[in-house]
Amino acid sequence: MAHGPISAFIKHHFRHFNAAALVDAAEGYKKHLDEGGKMFVTIAGAMSTAELGISLAEMIRQDKIHGISCTGANLEEDIFNLVAHEYYERVPHYRDLTPQDEMGLLERHMNRVTDTCIPEAEAMRRIENFMLDEWMSADAKGERYFPHEFFWRILDHPKLQENFQIDPKNSWMLAAKEKNLPMFVPGWEDSTLGNMYAAHNITGEIKNVHTVRTGIEYMIELAQWYTETSASPIGFFQIGGGIAGDFPICVVPMLHQDLQRDNVPVWSYFCQISDSTTSYGSYSGAVPNEKITWGKLSVDAPKFIVESDASIVAPLMFAYILGQ
Repeated sequence: MAHGPISAFIKHHFRHFNAAALVDAAEGYKKHLDEGGKMFVTIAGAMSTAELGISLAEMIRQDKIHGISCTGANLEEDIFNLVAHEYYERVPHYRDLTPQDEMGLLERHMNRVTDTCIPEAEAMRRIENFMLDEWMSADAKGERYFPHEFFWRILDHPKLQENFQIDPKNSWMLAAKEKNLPMFVPGWEDSTLGNMYAAHNITGEIKNVHTVRTGIEYMIELAQWYTETSASPIGFFQIGGGIAGDFPICVVPMLHQDLQRDNVPVWSYFCQISDSTTSYGSYSGAVPNEKITWGKLSVDAPKFIVESDASIVAPLMFAYILGQ
């Protein structure tokens, strides 16, 4: 693949330390795909509010990603941005905010994520209204869906589409829906909409708490997906740490150790972008070799860590992989 201007710049300038690791990992990603492998991507942190969709959506459209695990926050925050982008406020001086300044944002219902404030009414409550209709409809019919499937349903709603405030090509959730990309969202209840769903169960508007399917069911679906897909080598590309990464990577030892299946292929490539330094007892700060002892990676699998800010690194790596 020819190098575009971004890739050429990276190739020329990124020669050492984390910059070199970025190039090595991106080259490894491309090699893995070129050899017929699939890539599974995990997304932690607030990457949707960081507008990762601008680059991630194109990776999905060009079949560079074959499955995603993400936090509930990343699932919903891409849609919040899709419908309320014009109401967001950026706070570049966020390091200088006093507690009183923060209280002022709360009183204006502006929820801050580092330097960006998400407007409660225009983003969160607007999506809640659409989602509540879907939750209650499914509940009344005795139907059950995964969290991402409820998003697929509201994204088809013409009234929601009228509210789009960014170019739809920059929404990774829309790209994932169009590709019917396999999605897994562990711990969805730890999200704004997850909290809202719990509240509507408490009020009795939703009768069956199981109307939204659970993380255990996601693991069962993931086990089936991995079993069917691992005829080809599957790589693991992790943005951040936490449950978005730890949940899906465990499917391999679960299949082998808990289900006692033989010849379960381990993940064939591993890369993590993280600003978590190597530490004691931390999953996010664990070096890749530790995963060998858990039956997740092989001795020979290519392994990379880029210790840097994922909001900088991921778009650069995606541009390199896409040959931009």
